[in-house]
Amino acid sequence: MSLTAQTYWAEHAWVDGGVWSDVVIVAAANGRITAVVPGRPRPPAGSVTLRGLTLPGLANAHSHAFHRALRGVVQAQGEADRPGAGAPDSFWTWREVMYQVADRLTPDSYFELARAVYAEMAMAGITCVGEFHYLHHAPGGARYGNPNAMGEALIAAAAEAGIRITLLDTCYLSSGFGAEPNEHQLRFSDGTAEGWAERVQELKADGNTRIGAAIHSVRAVPVDQLATVSGWAQERTAPLHVHLSEQTAENDACVEAHGFTPTRLLADHGVLGPRTTAVHATHLTPGDIRLLGHTSTGVCMCPTTERDLADGIGPAAELHGAGSPLSLGSDSHAVIDILEEARAMELDERLHTRARGHWTAAQLLRAATVDGHAALGWGADAGRIEVGALADLTTIALDSVRTAGPPSRLGAETAVFAATNADVRHTVVGGRHVVRDGAHQLVPRVPQALAESIAALYDW
Repeated sequence: MSLTAQTYWAEHAWVDGGVWSDVVIVAAANGRITAVVPGRPRPPAGSVTLRGLTLPGLANAHSHAFHRALRGVVQAQGEADRPGAGAPDSFWTWREVMYQVADRLTPDSYFELARAVYAEMAMAGITCVGEFHYLHHAPGGARYGNPNAMGEALIAAAAEAGIRITLLDTCYLSSGFGAEPNEHQLRFSDGTAEGWAERVQELKADGNTRIGAAIHSVRAVPVDQLATVSGWAQERTAPLHVHLSEQTAENDACVEAHGFTPTRLLADHGVLGPRTTAVHATHLTPGDIRLLGHTSTGVCMCPTTERDLADGIGPAAELHGAGSPLSLGSDSHAVIDILEEARAMELDERLHTRARGHWTAAQLLRAATVDGHAALGWGADAGRIEVGALADLTTIALDSVRTAGPPSRLGAETAVFAATNADVRHTVVGGRHVVRDGAHQLVPRVPQALAESIAALYDW
């Protein structure tokens, strides 16, 4: 993404799990780091200064971009202009509102919304997003002339917003354990997993984009279709993601239909493994946890969405202890703040156990960087500040009203337990300065872009 070499001077940087000071970071024209040199108290001539703590770029491992249009709307219980107002509030009523928004999106309007959402992510220090994409066709299921028009709109939106994307193209065939898709879900479905694979085959990766696969859930992909999706990913060594046990109702229905938990079902059909990431994994049995850990299946925790939807607190610490790498996602975008997701994972566990200190700040930052990128198929290239890695950087202010006070050597603790997205000062992707002093350099007036693209989906 960088066209010319660029040298950055970081006041402090998180390197090899520790805080280094006065660090020169050289990004080559190919967007990769060619030098990391600490102990340079003065910025070199022509370099760009990054004041604060510079981290590897943050990875948002689970996103549904169009859910950003629900923020502040689904929370308006009892408001007359809230879609579905008056119904008892739950995950399932939230889903009905989500369907209404999804029904109004076109490739053009989805591009406008996603570009603004991805720009918001860049301003929150996110340099790579995993887009769990199932909104494939027109309302009613009619195919666009280009069957991948919606996915390509997301790819283009990420490029224009200056962040990387792993498009996790999602297979979604059923409204629940063999039932036909409902009227809203028709635009999600390719009919069969073979039809899904045929369409996805036409998607193209590039230097900014990787293509992965997703099984929406065990309720949405019939058991005899699972192997087609997982086989597609395996043949291409692509990441494979799946919503898992987000709701107890899903678990109960799976046991009734198949006699097994969703985790056991996925294990028996070869879905689990080190390139697979289970999203949420909120309601698991001890046996489920052992299966996920034993197979080195990753788990993406989305604490701000899980609490917004009243899903529950997942067994993150037990999963970590069993051997599952943990990553983080903003999912429905109740907020877009990976630092908050990292903090919430620890704090939710404290509420659940009434004990502190389940993860160090360094471990939580690892989930937000190294393991997040690995879950998205960028693990060999991103998530670290080191020679050869992609020059993707996020700088957190250490002098705001939230972060001022601690010494720089406690920068990791300050970033995780005090900072928010408002403290992101700079975001660099492939050596290109995408966010400078808190302002997006590629998408003008991001708040206005968000407001306009969201208003177009509602009759206020």
